[in-house]
Amino acid sequence: MSNNLEKITGRAWVFGDNIDTDLLAPGYAMRKPLEELSRHCLEAIAPQFAGSVQRGDLIVAGDGFGIGSSREQAAEALLYLGIGAVLARSPARLFYRNALNLGLPVLRFADVQQVQDGDRLELDFDQSVVRNLTRETMHAVEPVPAFLMAMLRDGGLIPHLHRRLNNP
Repeated sequence: MSNNLEKITGRAWVFGDNIDTDLLAPGYAMRKPLEELSRHCLEAIAPQFAGSVQRGDLIVAGDGFGIGSSREQAAEALLYLGIGAVLARSPARLFYRNALNLGLPVLRFADVQQVQDGDRLELDFDQSVVRNLTRETMHAVEPVPAFLMAMLRDGGLIPHLHRRLNNP
């Protein structure tokens, strides 16, 4: 499976600092199937999120997005719900790598304060910019390193390894 990761356009879901993995994948729902677990994603701070998010929407957050335990279900829930990418001032290291391994782009984005909840954004991977289509502004994002971008385009670590091992 390969992902077309040139541009992603969607609604911004803006969150603050220290959004932990327990908010993304609550402990009480961890043993449930991914479909059910995903219904509880961010419900403690945004009860409407799981039922309203659309494929391609983007999360915009401050410092420490994905802090807490290393549960990869946090990134899986976001992928299942259709999140196109996470833009965070500083994503938690384990969440960052778990998300990339699963095929969810996470980019460092310094200008989070320039985006309001509901703004329409376009993330351009090739130019490393976010265009706020609602406010007609453009902001830089830290580029994803080429080797990680190749992995994301292949759909994550496992599909990437399969491709590399089967096509040396």
